[in-house]
Amino acid sequence: MKSLALPPRNIPGLALVFIGRNSHGQWVAQEQNGLYGGLFISRAEAIKYALFENGHHPEAIVELSRTIELDADGRLAPVGLLFASGRLPVA
Repeated sequence: MKSLALPPRNIPGLALVFIGRNSHGQWVAQEQNGLYGGLFISRAEAIKYALFENGHHPEAIVELSRTIELDADGRLAPVGLLFASGRLPVA
């Protein structure tokens, strides 16, 4: 997959939102610091949510080709812990 646009470099405080599929094939949107996220039935819904939550900045949405697991515990987990293990991060 590809980035929807290049991440902004000059907008302070704008966090990336990652979208992709989890190990069950569901679409996930997850803010890079774990502040918000959700599971979605389609890619379009995940993007729509990401745009709503990030103030309509498509340049801050990155679509991933690897699996991404939603941090459902509400912790501010580093996004690197959310990828590809098939497990949720351990506290």
